[in-house]
Amino acid sequence: MNVLIVYGSETGNTESLAESMGERIRAAGHSVKVLNAADAVAEGLCSGYDAVLFGCSAWGTDEVELQSDFNTLFEEFDSIDVKGKKAACFASGDSSFEHFCGAVDVIGEKLTALGAVIMEDGLRVEGDYSGNKEDVDAWTDRIIAAL
Repeated sequence: MNVLIVYGSETGNTESLAESMGERIRAAGHSVKVLNAADAVAEGLCSGYDAVLFGCSAWGTDEVELQSDFNTLFEEFDSIDVKGKKAACFASGDSSFEHFCGAVDVIGEKLTALGAVIMEDGLRVEGDYSGNKEDVDAWTDRIIAAL
């Protein structure tokens, strides 16, 4: 399978999740591209991929505020060509915020509306990969099984 992982990260926590997932999925025999949202172009982004994973840090008290680079991409999500593709979301966040890892819900709802096939409930962790290795690896293994 051809898998795309797109992430937006302010502090590097979400990036560490994306990179570890990419390594694990690659080790399972799949082709993986890990892409920073700052380097992504929305038009046809998901073309040529069987599955896409989107990761984004978020915060906000009154409403969910997506990481700035990812938010720019998200504003053009209608053109990413995700209809019929397998998809899932993940986020690193701070549980002191009212909308802990709220990006998972916001992005997941948009992907569903665009016709993506959500293959796993979103992953929500506090901090980076090193502090959540077991949870991240278990989630990634479920993604691999769903590919």
